[in-house]
Amino acid sequence: MIKTGLVSVSFRKFSPEKIVEMVKKAGLDAIEWGGDVHVPHGDRQVALDVKKMTKDAGLEIGAYGSYYRVGCEEKYNLTFDKVLESAVTLEAKVIRVWAGDLASAKADDSTRENLLMETGRIAKAAAEYGIDIAYEFHANTLTDTIDSAMDLMDRRLEKNILSYWQPPIGTTEEEQMNMLDRIEPYLSNIHVYHWVNRERMALQDGVDGWIRLADKIATVPGDRYAMIEFVKNDTEEQFYEDAKALKEIFIR
Repeated sequence: MIKTGLVSVSFRKFSPEKIVEMVKKAGLDAIEWGGDVHVPHGDRQVALDVKKMTKDAGLEIGAYGSYYRVGCEEKYNLTFDKVLESAVTLEAKVIRVWAGDLASAKADDSTRENLLMETGRIAKAAAEYGIDIAYEFHANTLTDTIDSAMDLMDRRLEKNILSYWQPPIGTTEEEQMNMLDRIEPYLSNIHVYHWVNRERMALQDGVDGWIRLADKIATVPGDRYAMIEFVKNDTEEQFYEDAKALKEIFIR
């Protein structure tokens, strides 16, 4: 089953209370709470407060959207213990992480092996709480191409290591369909947006293509969230329009 939601960092300037209000008004199901602003890594009280306001509104926690870069704890002064504490407190079932901080073309074999080992370590810790680890499908990390992402997934050390997916900017629909075919066994949540030439557009402008992608995603076993990430001009009004489009795409 696919449920709908919002990635909270789409509106970093808004408070958690405001985001809950917007998502509820828009008729979406869930929120992926970001770890940089809204639910800071390791701040248990904020996580408790945000969990309560989310659930009191009848909404779900789509994921904990951390900014933990695997294999880079010392460099970014962020331990996984802090990330896990926040996710457990939120009662999130997925922690989004980034696959390091190097583009795949720049990473040597030792960097890749270290990332595999470190991901296995944090996944084992998360599994104690029934939580999955899911890589962001993101530029300038080891998931910046489908080949590199699949190498990580095919060699994963724990079964709770998964991958988000989002359509890389500049790729064709055919390429996106092929990516989904390959990542399907490991697919976690979906980040949804519509960009043209690196410019944010209204999601409605991309509905036709997204409906075709959604039809393919709907055939993948399991439950996941399709969540709006980034909104044209960062406006509340555009979010409501995008939320209508999101429901048109995924609720049919």
